[in-house]
Amino acid sequence: MPARSRKKTEKPENNKNEIFEALALLEKERGIPVDFMLEKIKKAILTACKNSYDNEDAVIDLNPDTGLFEVRLKMVAVDDVYEPGKEVLIEKARKIDPTVEVGDDVYVTMNTKEFGRIAAQTARNIIRQGIRDGERGQLMQEFQSKNQELVSALVERIDPRTGAATLRIGKAEAVLPRSEQVAGETLEEGRHIRVYVVDVRETDRGPRAIISRTHPDLVKRLFEAEVPEIYDGTVEIKAVSREAGSRTKLAVMSHNPDVDAIGACIGARGSRVSAIVEELGGEKIDIVEYSDDPEKFIASALSPADVLSVKIAEDGSRTCRVTVPDNQLSLAIGNKGQNARLAAKLTGWKIDIKPESGFYGEEEAEQPAESEQPAEAEQEESAAPESENAQA
Repeated sequence: MPARSRKKTEKPENNKNEIFEALALLEKERGIPVDFMLEKIKKAILTACKNSYDNEDAVIDLNPDTGLFEVRLKMVAVDDVYEPGKEVLIEKARKIDPTVEVGDDVYVTMNTKEFGRIAAQTARNIIRQGIRDGERGQLMQEFQSKNQELVSALVERIDPRTGAATLRIGKAEAVLPRSEQVAGETLEEGRHIRVYVVDVRETDRGPRAIISRTHPDLVKRLFEAEVPEIYDGTVEIKAVSREAGSRTKLAVMSHNPDVDAIGACIGARGSRVSAIVEELGGEKIDIVEYSDDPEKFIASALSPADVLSVKIAEDGSRTCRVTVPDNQLSLAIGNKGQNARLAAKLTGWKIDIKPESGFYGEEEAEQPAESEQPAEAEQEESAAPESENAQA
């Protein structure tokens, strides 16, 4: 039995719809707008026209809705062609427009497959660069939308040498260095954590998100997410001071006399603050009431210690002398001066603490209380830039 000949089905010379389908898929999968890529394709075609025909005077029609993909090059109708990229025979020109005369301009539809190899390669490179630019633009937009916000991230891998964690945030990656991780906290691959996006920067390698687990605003954003009264503006967080992994002080005030600011933050049976403490790995949180009166605010900031009096220096140096009961001195100063240090940073005042009995006498007056030096140092830290944060 003679072999049956196969009927060869030829693929259309230029399936223009495939281009638009590819662009639609690119937009769907990578978020690069079709219009953005169409502009890159037009630029690539103009470059190819210049390289192949030494003529970039072209009209390019690209319409995804109608499937129109047409490149028309402006040429001069002539009897004899000496510059193929700029001239066209009058006979051919009249097939396009019967009214054309020698010397008239006419737009000739080009076959893009006739572009030279170098021109085609150049066009492909421009399109590839366009895709990279589009991806960078989308990444920048994604990061910008999360700037100074709390975001959920997936721990993808941890560098065993440096301890830096690579996180997945949406479609992007960011690196959380060891310096921006909470001391004593162990991150595990596959775990979801929340981080604060401190800043977003454009670099030579693309957009980078500066992220942190130690930034004071991380705690602020956690309370905004957990406490409805803060989210709707009834309760306002006025200041935050933090030593990540150890202790945070939070100053709040209520704009509604019927709402207790501290109670709203703590929640029923401590449910709200407990959820935040758990997120922070057991970090202690002191919630104090803010006041426009510096004396009241400073006394509140030294919580849980009781304060008998606060004397503000009259020289405008933002220095104060705080007197506490003898048995509250250690509590007011805190472990290694931490309570006084955090209170100073929270209020913006230099705090000198002395006992009620004055047992330490002039020695206390001449030599700053144990809390004073750390408190002053903390203020200097608050004026300095934040510690170096993570870069994506």
